[in-house]
Amino acid sequence: MSETSKTPRSVVGREGVLDVAARLFRDHGYGGVSLRKIAGAAGIKAGSIYYHFGSRDEIVVEILDAGIRTVHESMRQAVAALPEGTGAETILRAAIGAHLRALLDASDYSSANVRIFGQVPQSVRDANLPTRRAYEAEWDNLLSRLQKDGALKRDVDIRRLRLMLIGALNATLEWFDPKRGSADALAQTYTDVFLHGILAEQES
Repeated sequence: MSETSKTPRSVVGREGVLDVAARLFRDHGYGGVSLRKIAGAAGIKAGSIYYHFGSRDEIVVEILDAGIRTVHESMRQAVAALPEGTGAETILRAAIGAHLRALLDASDYSSANVRIFGQVPQSVRDANLPTRRAYEAEWDNLLSRLQKDGALKRDVDIRRLRLMLIGALNATLEWFDPKRGSADALAQTYTDVFLHGILAEQES
């Protein structure tokens, strides 16, 4: 193997290819990104990608997994850092804020995940399912614990609440503009709505 053919692998590397691909999938969607486009953006030849990945979908699976793991770890650490005895409202504010910051401020991988998951083949979704389920379970466990402690209404369906909550948070990716406010400010607004509703109290 010539020194020239070794160069792309040593200069860009596996993580470099993933970083470039995540940014491209975030911006252009699943159908708008080919191996050739990834290679061009990384400054390597298309064939060099095969040093690290067997196919475009193998790259996509890794990006989807990494995107969820980033949000999951951010949320888990934010909640774990709270002192024992912290109230439910503070816990939920921390979890929601961590999710939004990871999604909107921190990671091309998280943004790419939300943007392209509905576009990828079923085989790719299936490969991503264990990572996705683990994050969903983190939320289900948290919400169930708060419900058991009496902080949430007993008749609230935890699964439906989680679906609504994560769905609403992920949808912000489509319209959030950092020039008009921060992810932290948005998290405060969302938490206020989820916890306190939108209807004003009526005088009797």
